[in-house]
Amino acid sequence: MTITLNGKMQELAGEPSLNDIVQQFSPQTRRVIAELNGEIVRDPRWDEIMIREGDILELVSFVGGG
Repeated sequence: MTITLNGKMQELAGEPSLNDIVQQFSPQTRRVIAELNGEIVRDPRWDEIMIREGDILELVSFVGGG
């Protein structure tokens, strides 16, 4: 299946959950915000939400620094 991940087309195998995608592309899940099709998704729901063909997913990571 093909989705848009952070503005780029991405091919995925199978039917992954949002959590699967976050683990694969942003393994530091404590500092990641997920926006799926324009809606922020809270991390307790990541296992419940299945990614579908054509979804638009943005993963935003927070990085500390000074």
